[in-house]
Amino acid sequence: MNVHPGSASRAKGPLVFLDMDQQALDEAYDQEIWAPNRALVVERRKAASERARTILGMPRRVVYGPGEHEGLDIFGCGIAGAPVNVFVHGGAWRRNVAADYALQAEVLVRAGAHCVLIDFINVDQAQGDLFPMYDQVRRALAWVYRNAESFGGDRDRVYVSAHSSGSHLAGVVLTRGWREEGLPPDFCKGAVLLSGMYDLAPVALSKRSSYVKFTDAMVNDLSGQRYIGGLHTPLILATGTCETPEFQRQSRDFVAAAKAAGKKAELIVGAGYNHFELLETLASPYGLAGRAMLEQMRLAAR
Repeated sequence: MNVHPGSASRAKGPLVFLDMDQQALDEAYDQEIWAPNRALVVERRKAASERARTILGMPRRVVYGPGEHEGLDIFGCGIAGAPVNVFVHGGAWRRNVAADYALQAEVLVRAGAHCVLIDFINVDQAQGDLFPMYDQVRRALAWVYRNAESFGGDRDRVYVSAHSSGSHLAGVVLTRGWREEGLPPDFCKGAVLLSGMYDLAPVALSKRSSYVKFTDAMVNDLSGQRYIGGLHTPLILATGTCETPEFQRQSRDFVAAAKAAGKKAELIVGAGYNHFELLETLASPYGLAGRAMLEQMRLAAR
């Protein structure tokens, strides 16, 4: 397991989860401790998103529900019946909006796919409750499947990509949420999930409980790994070697559980990438995650 600089020299307190005391567990769910360049990477991402909008044009904005935050940004590729990739953003459940991720669109549009970026409420706006976030992400994905033809998409070729807490939410939809929406089990033909959480039990013990009001029902119902039997989507999970030890473990364990259940799942590891840098590889056809996404969608870089 990775040891954060400075942790080895201090006396360890009572164990809270696995071999971690409270401080170690808190650090394992605090990305900025392991990725001190987060602000610089975010600055790059937002600048790249602005360039993407300049090149591609402004996206089509549609709503998928009545809520204030229930909207989609659709970047069309101009090809009728093209596949669709829906991106679910992260941000520790607390921050970011679809517009911050327009850079994800160019690689897909160039390759002949539509890109949909979804907006949804954050946990602070939901007074610490993750269920409204999950509900909105689930309904957004259902809207894309049911309305793909309205923007030239092929409902039989809907894919998902996601990062961090977005991967957590997408993982729950893919394992159990599709049933709640009355969708076909294989409504999503493939997903690339970066740096996600798939069991909330250790997260609820960490300092993230200071802003998420975890309950037993939340931990159980929103832990995708506990519903592997409902998974019918081929998965590619990605982590970086410079991520927190818990985020690496969560992805390894989810892939192992999926494989043990006879599901199609693969883990790819980005050497030298931290949590935020890994996402940048999704926006490039030659990046670790971007290449995997295009191959999964049977698309070639252009």
